[in-house]
Amino acid sequence: MRIKEQLLGPDAEGDPYPVYARLRDEAPIRPVHLRDGVRCWVILRYGEARAALCDPRLSRDPRLAGPAWRQADRGRPLEDGAGLGTHLLTREPPDHTRLRRLVGGAFTARRTEAMRGRLEELSGSLIDAFAGRGRAELVADFGYPLAATVMCEVMGIPVADRDHFRQWTSNATPADAPPPGEYLRDVVAAKRAEPGDDVISALIAAERAGQLSETELLSMAFLLVIAGHENTVGLIANGVLALTAHPEQLAALRADPGLIEGAVEEVLRHDGPMELAAWRFATEPVTIGGVTIPAGEPVVIALAAAHHDPDRFADPDRFDIARPDADQHLGFGHGLHHCLGAPLGRLEAVAGLGALVRRLPGLAVAVPADQLRRQPSSIVRGLYELPVTFLT
Repeated sequence: MRIKEQLLGPDAEGDPYPVYARLRDEAPIRPVHLRDGVRCWVILRYGEARAALCDPRLSRDPRLAGPAWRQADRGRPLEDGAGLGTHLLTREPPDHTRLRRLVGGAFTARRTEAMRGRLEELSGSLIDAFAGRGRAELVADFGYPLAATVMCEVMGIPVADRDHFRQWTSNATPADAPPPGEYLRDVVAAKRAEPGDDVISALIAAERAGQLSETELLSMAFLLVIAGHENTVGLIANGVLALTAHPEQLAALRADPGLIEGAVEEVLRHDGPMELAAWRFATEPVTIGGVTIPAGEPVVIALAAAHHDPDRFADPDRFDIARPDADQHLGFGHGLHHCLGAPLGRLEAVAGLGALVRRLPGLAVAVPADQLRRQPSSIVRGLYELPVTFLT
């Protein structure tokens, strides 16, 4: 495979969408390399992206990758190094079906809706802690503790340990947390002795019934903890950034709080936290959009490019919280690997963004957008910090 160019250079990290537009127009399915040097194929148009997300010939199982990808020791180093990579995102049916069924009940829309009051309470108490200062850093002061606290409560992990999650996922934070595998083994051991009404206890019960292995138990716990807070933090921070950059939309939301659910969907489309859908591998030669991807090749789906495809969304670069088809985005995936926690992630963003808009008049980002630091990831489009000011 001859690599023609890097998907995004460092100058495009703040606003990748013009580059995506050029690439999408030139060759919407093409070989590239990512910022970290990984070689892969990328899919850039909405129609092909949606089809690829549910194409069984594009497997999420890294064991089916070609030798070049495997020899490069790619994947998620955090998972690989801790032995925590045997979960929903790396398995296909029947294993995927079995694992999803074991945890699906914890993330239904009905059970999630029952958490609305708790999410509003948490959002209010976090804002109370900084509302009198006239300034805050919304990732550390709000988005992260909101998402991490919720996930601790759902999973049955001590809330006092929530800072471990961020240290596991960000190389910009001093890593004084215990290794994730070691930590989760300790949590599981404590839950074996004293189970509760939480996801880890349910996984332990399934393990005892012979429905999953210990490695799968630990891997699933790790996936839910990391995915359950990382994307929500990014969604809330990206939402504040988009709303403050478009004051007419922020004013419309303040005038009509009922627009909040549509606003969250538009943030997911316009500048969502998942820039690329994670790795897939062609199990055979796969022809999509007239282009054939050879067997064994790694593939990423550029959700950020697909969401700005003018063939699917009218005037796609415009941020419009009343956009009628914003919910057709692919920000939570599509098909078999659609995000299990999508109802909870949506509700956290609705509660969190709604509270910030309602409680913080004059909300504004405190630094120019090009000075904001982003997470060091080719997959997640998230801010490391978001300093803001507001009226007291």
